[in-house]
Amino acid sequence: MEQLNQPETIQLNSSDRLIKPSLLSLDVQDLPAWQNQSYRQKQLATWIYDQGRYEFADMNNVPKAWRGELAEQYAILPFVSMERYASKDGSTRYLFYLADGKKTEAVFMPYKNRKTLCISSMVGCPAGCSFCATGAMGFGRNLTDAEIIGQILAVAGQEGILPKDIRNVVLMGMGEALLNYDNALKAIKRMISPQALDMSPRRITLSTVGLPKQIRRLADEQLSLVLAVSLHAPDEETRKKIIPTAHSHSLEDIRRSLWYWQEEIGRRITIEYTMLEGINDNLWQAKELVTWLRGLTSHVNLIPFNSWQQSGFKSTAHADILAFQDVLEQAGISVSIRFSRGQDAGAACGQLALNN
Repeated sequence: MEQLNQPETIQLNSSDRLIKPSLLSLDVQDLPAWQNQSYRQKQLATWIYDQGRYEFADMNNVPKAWRGELAEQYAILPFVSMERYASKDGSTRYLFYLADGKKTEAVFMPYKNRKTLCISSMVGCPAGCSFCATGAMGFGRNLTDAEIIGQILAVAGQEGILPKDIRNVVLMGMGEALLNYDNALKAIKRMISPQALDMSPRRITLSTVGLPKQIRRLADEQLSLVLAVSLHAPDEETRKKIIPTAHSHSLEDIRRSLWYWQEEIGRRITIEYTMLEGINDNLWQAKELVTWLRGLTSHVNLIPFNSWQQSGFKSTAHADILAFQDVLEQAGISVSIRFSRGQDAGAACGQLALNN
């Protein structure tokens, strides 16, 4: 991996200020109201979610005395500071410093017709996938709902856009969101709330290593999210070598939970498949994947492995990825090759490891 560019550091709060609760942890109807005037809650929500303002002093249609009270009692963004690592391809990695000294990351990816943000649900990750730099660093802690949704507001502010300009969010950064279920779901519900970020659930992708019980629980929420499953191998032997959770959750259990998801939600499933040379890229494994996907409506993302120090893995050669892709296409499976952005900023898929 290339040496990282020098970051831009942005101070957001002081550590002592973040002892105060973040307003991002409250639903709009639970926001404070000046002298019990309920319309003040909507005013606060407009400043935070529509205008993306971090400072109470900026809220010029709010009574000055109340602004002072709010500043004494609350914070908005739940971060001390952030660092901005720009990539040559236009994407940007953001490193967030949390109140307890821990760190997490997000990646902003602007495209011609959309702005996408990849956010984290944890500090580190307990899943421990052997080819993932985040997994190799271990688990720090769950992020709060405010720390999850706060990534959207903080990045929007630094990119010079409004929070609602970010219309695509993927929970594919650090962590296994389904192991931080309650906080992740609170954040997602605030994203889609018409009174908050007013996002379409169809533009929110939640990535999971494949946890059957939690997938069923999420299906029962009846949210039309995009579910992305990090499969990475269609056979138990290979999957157990590279994904520790495979020892607890069989491929058959995962598949049954995905059938349940599709019965309840009615949306196709995305299968994430990182191509590792000599590990999971054999043509017989492509055929096994075809068999495993039978009966599911799916799209497969083949992801060339993004290198990181001491990973011990190599990416499958491009010609071999094309051959793997061809097997899937010949079987009528929707498939694409995803080339990750931000490699020179440590922001590519599988590279997030708090490098700074």
